Amino acid sequence: MEKVNKIISLLENGQHDEALRQYESILLNGSHEERFVLGEELLHFGFLEEAKSLFKRLLESYPEEGELLVLLAETHIDLGEEDEAILVLEQVKAEDPSFPQSLLLLADLYQLEGLYEVSEQKLLKAKAILPNEVIIDFAMGELYAEQGRFMEAARVYLKVLETDEIIAGVNVNQRMAEVLSVGGSFEEALPYYEKAMEDKLEINTLFSYAFTALQAGYNRTAIEKFNELKELDPEYNSLYINLAKAYEREEELENSLNTIKAGMKYDEYNKELFYFGGTISLKLGQDTEAENFLREALALDPEFIEAALALTKLFLHQERFEDVLEITSLLSDFGEEEPRLLWDAAIANQNLEEYSLALNKYSNAYTFFKEEPEFLLDYGNFLIEEGKTDEAAEIFSKLVKLEPGIMEYQDILQRLLD
Repeated sequence: MEKVNKIISLLENGQHDEALRQYESILLNGSHEERFVLGEELLHFGFLEEAKSLFKRLLESYPEEGELLVLLAETHIDLGEEDEAILVLEQVKAEDPSFPQSLLLLADLYQLEGLYEVSEQKLLKAKAILPNEVIIDFAMGELYAEQGRFMEAARVYLKVLETDEIIAGVNVNQRMAEVLSVGGSFEEALPYYEKAMEDKLEINTLFSYAFTALQAGYNRTAIEKFNELKELDPEYNSLYINLAKAYEREEELENSLNTIKAGMKYDEYNKELFYFGGTISLKLGQDTEAENFLREALALDPEFIEAALALTKLFLHQERFEDVLEITSLLSDFGEEEPRLLWDAAIANQNLEEYSLALNKYSNAYTFFKEEPEFLLDYGNFLIEEGKTDEAAEIFSKLVKLEPGIMEYQDILQRLLD
C-alpha cells in the first residue's frame, strides 16, 4: 500500500500530474487491494475517469461484487452518465449486502428522470429489506415532496425526526416546515421553522419562516422575522413587499409605505412594489404620490391591469375623465379589453357628454356585468338620461330581481313601466 499512500499524498499536496503518472502503474500492475483503495480516493478527489478505470479493472476479477458495482455506478453518476449507472446498478444481486444501497441510487436516478412510480417501488423494496433505515424514510419524504404529495411527505419526515434532525447534510426540520407550508398547514409549519433555525440561521429559511407566519396571520411574527432578515441581507428583495403587507395588516400604513420605498432602492424595476406603494398611498390620502407610483408601475408593464384600474378609480374620484380615457386607451392599444376598464371608460365618456361612445362601452361591458348590481345601476341611469326607457326598464327589472329589498329600484322600474 506504500505506492497508494504516496499517490494520495501527492494528490493532497496538489501534485496531480505526478500522482496520475504513478496511478498508471497501479492500474496496470497493482494488487486488487491497491486498486480498490486508490479508486475510492480518486473518486473522493474528483478524478472520475481514473476511478472508473480502476473499478472496471477490478470487476474483471469480481464481476458480481455489489460494492464495486455501486462504486462504479456512483462514478458514472458524478460524470453525468445516468443511463450507464442504471445499467450497472441493475446488475447488483438481491442477496448482495450492497443491494439496498443500489436500490437507493436507482430510486434517485429514476426520480431525476421523473419516473416517480418506479422510484417509489425501488424505495419500498429497500424499506422491506431494511425497515429501520432512516435514510430510506428520508428518501421517501424527498420523493413525495417533489411529487406534491405534501401530507405524505410530512408523515415520513416526522418519522425521520424521531431518529435524527440532519440527514445527508439536510435539515429535516426545514424540510418538514416547507412541506407543511406548501401544503397549506401554515400554523403547523412554524415550530419546525423555529427548530430548523436553532440548528443553523440561514436566510432562505428565515424568509420562508417569515412568509409562512404572514400566511398564517401571525403578522407581528412576520414583521419581526422580515426585519431580522433585512438586517442580515438588505438586498433580499422579496422581503420588502411582504414586510409591507404585514405592516398594512397591522394598520401601520406609514411603516408599510416606508418599507416599500426602501425596497425600491434595491429593486427599482419591480412593478408590484410600485403598485403596492400606490395602494398604500391611496389609503393614506396621498393621491399625488399614489398616482406617481401607479404610473411607474404601468410604465414598467403597460398591460398591468390592476395598476390601470387603481388609476382610473382615482381619476374618476377626482373627476379627471380625460385621464381615465388616457389609461383605458393605453390598455386598449395593447389589445387588453378588460371589462372593468370598459365600465370606467363608459362613465368617463358619459361625463364628457360623449354619449354614443359611452353607450357602446356600457353595452360591451354589460356582457360581463349583467349580474353586477352596481354596474346595472350605472347603466340603467345612463339609459334613463338618454331617454331609452324600454332598455332602462329591462336593466332595472334585473336589478329588482338581484336586489329585491331595495325599494328605490322598484319605484324607478314602476315609473319606467308607467
